[in-house]
Amino acid sequence: MASTDAGAEALADLDGWLDTHWDPDLTLAHWWQLLADARLTAPHWPVEYCGAGADRSWLPRIARALRRRGLPGPPAGLGLMLAGPTLMEHGTPEQCHTYLSDIVHGRTNWCQLFSEPGAGSDLASVRTRAVRDDAGWSISGQKVWTSNGQLADFGMLLARTDEQVPRHHNLTWFVLDMDQPEIEVRPLREMTGRSLFTEVFIDGARVRQFDVVGAVGAGWTVARTTLRNERQSLSVGAAVGGVPGRRGGMLERRAGDLVRTTPRAASGTAIAMRHRAYDTLVEVARERGRIDDPLVRDDLTRLYALERAAESLATAPPLPLRIARTDHRSSVGKLLGSRITAFARDIGLGLLGADGMLNHGDRSLDGVIQELGLFAPAVSIYGGTDQIQKNVLAEWVLGLPRDASA
Repeated sequence: MASTDAGAEALADLDGWLDTHWDPDLTLAHWWQLLADARLTAPHWPVEYCGAGADRSWLPRIARALRRRGLPGPPAGLGLMLAGPTLMEHGTPEQCHTYLSDIVHGRTNWCQLFSEPGAGSDLASVRTRAVRDDAGWSISGQKVWTSNGQLADFGMLLARTDEQVPRHHNLTWFVLDMDQPEIEVRPLREMTGRSLFTEVFIDGARVRQFDVVGAVGAGWTVARTTLRNERQSLSVGAAVGGVPGRRGGMLERRAGDLVRTTPRAASGTAIAMRHRAYDTLVEVARERGRIDDPLVRDDLTRLYALERAAESLATAPPLPLRIARTDHRSSVGKLLGSRITAFARDIGLGLLGADGMLNHGDRSLDGVIQELGLFAPAVSIYGGTDQIQKNVLAEWVLGLPRDASA
């Protein structure tokens, strides 16, 4: 692991560090190793876990420095977003040392195995069972809306471990090794044409006792930490990285082949574009000759303000643990993310006009905005629906009566 001096030096002079270390002929795995060793991948993590002990405000600064040059960012995915923060808050030191370094260096990819066909918004109703035996735990059940499940090395699994106690006290959070014959992952085709989401069938897969995170039966508390980090992460952008882990097939790719030359190219897909919508839409407005339109300029300025508000919220210093578990900021950030995505969609389709209806053939602007039009509704659903976030704010922050229909 690199010294903390290396991390301090890289943070103090990001452009200088990039001038010295960027080489397009590096493999992506080697580039990620350099970023991790310089503490640029997760600067807000503790030093002992490949971080720099810095505050979260460094995340957008590093992302902007990389995006200016079009360079690939740190490994994408749920390892950095969700698994790492959850392990640091609830895992043992042995679990953290086992999993965190591989996450930061992009050697493993993670998925989230929470939602089920009958337990989406009502997450405490999960039916996937974990049965303990002498060798650990046997897992059986079905999960759905699992992002990139087909590419994951490990899953963050929420399963029921005791039918005799109330449902919020009989759940346990496990690390599940996804490379088992008892696990089948099936893609779910979305209306965008992509298969970001999957459904996962588990029939007797194994989990070691070592991979229980938090206490048995305390999974609801651990899951809330995961969800809080998910909502916070959904509202802040990042540099475009690549798919981590051996199943993603990107580790040995030439890093220079992933260099982006324009904001639009850096967006790539709708899910990426929504994290840097302002940059992309300014380019679109210029190409369309609309940058001097006062209504367009007004919309772009409002979008910029929303993006900066979301960034400030997501990078604010963490609250003490006793407060963080009921912190309203993650719900506000999630709602901001939904609003930004919908607003970016409306601006983009307004700029395209009739071209926004194109789907095949000559799709204007690589089809990213058209795809955003189809993808945008998902943002108000995944990570806890907008309605759930409003209920959380109404009941826990504003003290309003509980929703009778919930």
